[in-house]
Amino acid sequence: MKLKLLTRAAIIAAVYAAGTILLGSFGYGPIQVRITEALTVLPFFDPAAILGVTLGCFLANVIGGMGPWDMFGGTLITFIAAVLTNRSKNKLVAISWPILLNAFGVSAYLSVIFELPYWYNVGTIFLGQFIAIGLVGYPMMLYLEKNIHILRLDKQGPTDVYSDSAPKKGQSS
Repeated sequence: MKLKLLTRAAIIAAVYAAGTILLGSFGYGPIQVRITEALTVLPFFDPAAILGVTLGCFLANVIGGMGPWDMFGGTLITFIAAVLTNRSKNKLVAISWPILLNAFGVSAYLSVIFELPYWYNVGTIFLGQFIAIGLVGYPMMLYLEKNIHILRLDKQGPTDVYSDSAPKKGQSS
């Protein structure tokens, strides 16, 4: 991987992890609004964000104290959602992946950890994800789309994590 890609990934990971940790209990548990989940829209624009949000989620979950289920399960769900977001052609489909995968996946182990009904957790995690991604991340996504130069992807726009030269969705080469 190229140094620029790793640098972007590291910055995203640091912002995600630090932001989640600073939120404290607001970003963990059966009722959570992890505002840093807004960053899960970034893989739509930049494959470096796949690594960034995945690593950031892992670090936040290590510190969060919910144990191995959250460290590995939550991180795997974030990784899968980031890959699917990156491969999405439509913005609404892209933001649906992290919302739905977290609502149904994270709820599976949180319902066991907290001894709460699964569907209750699906509802609360869905609501928290919708707030973070739908109400914060989606407007950020629209802004970035109009100002793609902010991410410095207007000239390179990689399509996979190994290339910094291919055009990205809607961009010409």
